[in-house]
Formats: sequence, structure tokens, C-alpha cells
Amino acid sequence: MTVLIALAISVAGIVLLTFAADAFVEGAAKLAVVFNVTPIVIGAVIVGFGTSAPEMLVSAVAARNGDGDLGIGNIIGSNTANLSLILGAAALLVPIAVAKDVLKREAIMATVGAVIFSMTLQGGGIKQWEGVVLFVLLVASLTWVIRSGNAPPIDEIVEEGEAVRARAEVVRTAAGLVGTVGGAWLLVRGATDLADEFGLSGGFVGVTLVAIGTSLPELVTTVAAARQGSTDLIVGNLLGSNLFNSLAVGGVVGVLGDGVIQDNSLATLDMGFMLVVCLGAFAAMWSRALFTRIEGSVLLAVFMAFLIVSYLNERADPIEALSRVFAL
Repeated sequence: MTVLIALAISVAGIVLLTFAADAFVEGAAKLAVVFNVTPIVIGAVIVGFGTSAPEMLVSAVAARNGDGDLGIGNIIGSNTANLSLILGAAALLVPIAVAKDVLKREAIMATVGAVIFSMTLQGGGIKQWEGVVLFVLLVASLTWVIRSGNAPPIDEIVEEGEAVRARAEVVRTAAGLVGTVGGAWLLVRGATDLADEFGLSGGFVGVTLVAIGTSLPELVTTVAAARQGSTDLIVGNLLGSNLFNSLAVGGVVGVLGDGVIQDNSLATLDMGFMLVVCLGAFAAMWSRALFTRIEGSVLLAVFMAFLIVSYLNERADPIEALSRVFAL
């Protein structure tokens, strides 16, 4: 397969994932309204899962195909992109304030989730029982959110008083699910072929191409919200996405995969970078609770450094890669 064909398949997968995931979340949320599910549950569970639907399906397909490195790399890259690329891009447009309730809840949960996820990789991969533990922790986190009465609003998905036709939403939900699975399969297939063509590891492709691709919907919606001045939910949504990535997507990879990492740098260099970004963002939120253009520029620079280090690591020893970066 030529590079152009593999690239076209990857792009097609990203586009299909973007639109299909939105359709799935909207349909599922409206069906939940039909069955009288409370808005707090819809916001916490359905909308929450929807933010990580692309990452979850892509990582699930990769794990089932025996390419757990790509799935794990996708989680690491997506978590890193959320709090560096996406938050940084939004902060360049308008100052992003962090609400106190977000600091006390989402920031803590997302950071702890990232740390726990990183711990599961230190044994050489996510074992099945560790995947189950991640799911249990996710349920506990969602229970906390629901009982606290705070969850992502559903106004943009289900307007108050809107007439919902169950049959139409069943079709929308089913089509969205099929499209999301199909888009995930295309992206994994194209990314795997690109890795083969260029002699790259699945882990590297996961933390770069696949992670950026699955994060594009969040990048677009976050930048649009920043331009419109709707910054209240930006940080909370990104942290919520990281929580689902670490626990839900990590759990899927653990349960469906073989629990073995082939690329050891995923659990060392890439994971270390992700933790630095997550812990650094957490510290910045607690110290200032505001991201301005200065912080945004720093975050974007950090993401570029992440990409450079990951690429150099493909061609050299991790320590040598870092020394070459600092020598630039």
C-alpha cells in the first residue's frame, strides 16, 4: 500500500470518527431523555463517554488487532494534547479561567487518573485485571460527579421542551455507533500502514498521528468556544476527557489486549512527558487558576517538544534523544 493511500485512509477515518461520534452522542442523549434519564446522568455518563468515544474505539480496535502499543500511545498522546495543544490554542485566543469547583473535582480526578494509568504500564503493559480496576475507578468517579450534582450540561444537545422522536434517535444512535466503529477501523488501518511504510513503531504513531486525529474534534470545539467567549466549560471538559481516556480507554485496552507493551519508551519517555504535562497543568491551575497567552504559548511549545522528543526517540536511545533536543 502506498503512502498516499494509507494517508487517505487515515484522514477518512478521522473525518468519519468526528461526525459519527457527534451523531452517536446526540442520539444517545436524546434517547435517554425519552426514557426519562435524569440530565445529570446524561451529562456525566453519555456526554462524558462521548468526549472520549474516538479514543476508545480506536484503542479498542488496535487492541483487538494485537497492536496494543498504538492503543496505549493514543491514550498518552490524547491526554498530552488535551492539556498542551488544545488548552494552549484556546488560551492564545482568550484568557481561560479555572472555576473553583473544577479545581476541587475534575482537576484532582483527572490527575489521579493519569497517575494510576501510568502505574499500570510499569509492569510492561495493562493486564486484564488492571483494566477491570480502571473501570471500577471510573464508575466510582462518575458516582462522585453524579452525587455532587455537577456534570457537563446537555443544553447544546437536548434543548428544553424539544420534541424527541424515539425511532429517529434510534437510527441516529445506531448509525453513529457504526460510523464511529468504521472510522476507528479506518484510522487504525491507515495509521498501521503508514507506520509500516516509514518503518515507525505503533507506539509512536499512536502518540502522534492517531492521538492528534482523535483529538481534532475537541480542538475544533474548544477553539470555537474560546472565540465565542464561552470559556466556562473548556478546562472542565478537557479534564473530563483525560479522566475517561485514562480510566475508560485504558480499561478497554487492558481487557481486550494482550497486556504487553512492545515499545518500552511508551512506559518511560512518553508516559513521563504526559505526567509532566498533567502535573504541570494541575500545579498551574492551583497557583493561578488562569491561562493567558503566555501560558498558552508555553503549552504549545511543550506539545511541540513532545512531538520532537517522540520522533527523535524513534531514531535514537531515549537519553540520547533528550540530549539532542537540549543541544538544539
